[in-house]
Amino acid sequence: MRKGSEEMRVKVLFLCTGNACRSQMAEGWARALKSDVIEAHSAGVSPCFVHPLAIRVMKEAGVDISGQYSKHVDELDGIEFDYIITLCDYADSKCPFRPGQGKRIHRPFEDPIHARGTEAEVMAKFRSVRNRIRAFVEKMPENLKEPSPS
Repeated sequence: MRKGSEEMRVKVLFLCTGNACRSQMAEGWARALKSDVIEAHSAGVSPCFVHPLAIRVMKEAGVDISGQYSKHVDELDGIEFDYIITLCDYADSKCPFRPGQGKRIHRPFEDPIHARGTEAEVMAKFRSVRNRIRAFVEKMPENLKEPSPS
């Protein structure tokens, strides 16, 4: 956390593989619910696009992430994060190590992009992941000091 004339907000990077769903949702929730205490960013280790269903389910919940874009973690080089939160095992294993880049925390969430079935079943998976990410973000930054749940 930075001190002085700046606000004391925790800088957080949400990282997943494609920066398409989970990290975009987490960034959106953090901005919507915790902008007073968290400066949120998201990126991927293999960025692609922001998934339209992620945008849709977040909009249903009152959060607009349509202006966010998928970016590579290297695009954020130079930002000193307090926490780097990996949201999938692949990103956790591929996240580049940078000295002084804050505490790394692994909190995996299932990737809804792989959901199959009817439109209703796929949407249910996206909503479930959205809601679980919201519950995680609502408890931030206090829950970042806790050990990872097993």
